[in-house]
Amino acid sequence: MLKDTGHKARAAGSPHPNELPVFGRLPLEPVRGRASELWDAAGRRFLDMYGGHAVALTGHCHPEVVAAICAQADALLFYSNAVPLVVRDRLFTLLAELAPRGLDRVFLVNSGAEANEAARSLARRTTGRARVVTVEGGFHGRSLATLAVSGIAHYRELAATSEAGRALLGMTAVCPFDDAAALSRLVDDTIAAVIVEPVQGLAGARDCSPAFLRAARRACDLAGAVLVFDEVQCGCGRTGAFTAAQAYGVLPDVLTLAKGIAGGLPMGAALIAEHVAEGIGSGDMGTTFGGGPVPCAAAVANLEVLRDEGLADRAGALERRLRDALVTLPGVIRVQGRGLLLGVVLDRPAKPVQQALFERGVLVGSAEDPRVLRLLPPLVLTEAEADEFVQVLKEVLS
Repeated sequence: MLKDTGHKARAAGSPHPNELPVFGRLPLEPVRGRASELWDAAGRRFLDMYGGHAVALTGHCHPEVVAAICAQADALLFYSNAVPLVVRDRLFTLLAELAPRGLDRVFLVNSGAEANEAARSLARRTTGRARVVTVEGGFHGRSLATLAVSGIAHYRELAATSEAGRALLGMTAVCPFDDAAALSRLVDDTIAAVIVEPVQGLAGARDCSPAFLRAARRACDLAGAVLVFDEVQCGCGRTGAFTAAQAYGVLPDVLTLAKGIAGGLPMGAALIAEHVAEGIGSGDMGTTFGGGPVPCAAAVANLEVLRDEGLADRAGALERRLRDALVTLPGVIRVQGRGLLLGVVLDRPAKPVQQALFERGVLVGSAEDPRVLRLLPPLVLTEAEADEFVQVLKEVLS
């Protein structure tokens, strides 16, 4: 049994002495979670309006998800893509049922960054081109290739630390946020793909206009480029439909999912149109752990809960309830975003407000915009919990 050499001595929120200190952490160590609530070892309860960074889609430890994980782990913990699996096939069928019609082919991976890398690779194969248009404020992962197409400058700069990263940066053009005219000018016959978050997460839950997304579709059609919707954060029911593509009525060629798809287990997926998948064969793409039996079982149970409990519709209803209440609070300039991916824009820095909420037992996220509180709660959030959050925020802002 491993001996913990530093856990009990370190201050709450500080890294373990053997850990690379790259994560900013709250001074909270949760030991139990249920639905939209967390508890620490002392029994203090927290309302989770952050959802473990949008991962706790159907809530912490949903009993059906937990049961599916335990049953699958007991039956078969792992085997690779070298063999077919019934549970993997169930997930393929379920994704095809829930996703926009036309995105019928699925590639399962381990994370959002890996799904976005797959999308870029597919776009290059389809078009024979290399250049990518990204949107200012967009974030697509922390691998070299996804950093290079970040719409946030300081993340793009991380790609420049290697020669390969600088080469990838040279293939990236950045479109101003929600500027349809600029996008139309940038997308020409040298562009392999346009990648866009319909609702930008890290930027502060900024929602693109329907007109901008329609312009992206038109521009890609005219230039023969591939349109990629990165729905790693805004997908899986969070915006009021299973995908933001369905909520907006705009069909991309590739759509990527991750975060909440498997209820807390690592999984990503690329949903792919037939004309992009055409010609892909054995050995052209690969992954060891993507599509493993336990994450697949978790995803099937999680997405069945999402479907059967009508959680996407619930996200839309709770959005309206939260918006109507939040815009009346002192210090709230506006509420942006869609569904249960919302950005509360304040008239003051958000960090002290986030800290004050934490001290009162409420967890919220921050954003690249220093005035924005980001809300990504589980879709099982109750009306009473939504009202509780609004009341606590009102007390803090007052």
